[in-house]
Amino acid sequence: MEAVAKLRNVPTSPRKMRLVADLVRGKKVTQALGLLRFEANIGAEKIEKLLLSALANWQQHNEEERIEDANLYISEIFVDEGRQLKRLRPAPQGRGHRIRKRSNHVTLKIDTKAEKLGSKGAKAATTTEETPKADAKS
Repeated sequence: MEAVAKLRNVPTSPRKMRLVADLVRGKKVTQALGLLRFEANIGAEKIEKLLLSALANWQQHNEEERIEDANLYISEIFVDEGRQLKRLRPAPQGRGHRIRKRSNHVTLKIDTKAEKLGSKGAKAATTTEETPKADAKS
């Protein structure tokens, strides 16, 4: 079961926020929280708060399961451009330079990762399935 959290109109540039998003994409939730807690980038604090919100959303939908046993990971995280505030800064000789104050929107999805079968179990399953098919062809 997946959970989604969105953060809108964050007053930092999307490029700076994507650096932090790329850092945690595909990681387990516990590992991502550890990375974000000690990351110096300003966007790490906001994405950490967003990840905690997604965890709360997941817990709300899955009250019977424990977060520690769920094997949660960040399945999807992306940063979109938000609106730009356009300002003018005075320049020499009566001109004005345009300043663009950028913002962004962050969407984060967490999901449970299914346990993979061991190599022995996978081999046994494939050999039992292949033998009837071979007999049917001959």
